[in-house]
Amino acid sequence: MKKETAILAIVIAFIVGFITGAVVAILKGRGAAERPVAAQKAPAPQTAPVPAEAVPSPAEVAAKIQALKDILKKDPKNLSAWAELGNLHFDMNQPQDSIEAYSKYLAIKPDNPDVRTDMGIMYRKLGDFDRAIKEFRTAAQNDPKHINSRYNTGLVLLHDKQDIKGAIKAWEDYLKVDPNSERANRVRTQMEKLRTMAK
Repeated sequence: MKKETAILAIVIAFIVGFITGAVVAILKGRGAAERPVAAQKAPAPQTAPVPAEAVPSPAEVAAKIQALKDILKKDPKNLSAWAELGNLHFDMNQPQDSIEAYSKYLAIKPDNPDVRTDMGIMYRKLGDFDRAIKEFRTAAQNDPKHINSRYNTGLVLLHDKQDIKGAIKAWEDYLKVDPNSERANRVRTQMEKLRTMAK
């Protein structure tokens, strides 16, 4: 009887150990499969953990803005400083200040489609939809493959100008330069609905 109990205990222990090992292996495998490719790179050695998204405080942003203004007083043609200043105001939801900085940039280098598109977004924020569309279209002319300017043109035409036909045409142009992205698929779906509305 004691021998049978001992054998039974060994068998149970073996089964429990096998099941536990299998569960751990499955969980480890699942974690590796779900990890994005970028996260599988070897991490750089660090002394302290860094937060995933460190959001600067308003005081830090104000200090950066002042530092850029000081740079621009000495070097008013510093394109990267104008762009960064515009981006900081953009992120702080200060459209008028952002537009002023982007305008200074574009006065020196008018053919940058990214800066012009960001400026168009700020005009939209101010409610100047016609100017926003004008900036997006200029950006698209400056770079025939510029995706965001074409996409934003459709957004403003649809949501702000209630111009369904204009939005469809803008997004047709957008799909010529970005036919295969996830966003393109969403736009196609929306365009099908818009076409039924435009009839």
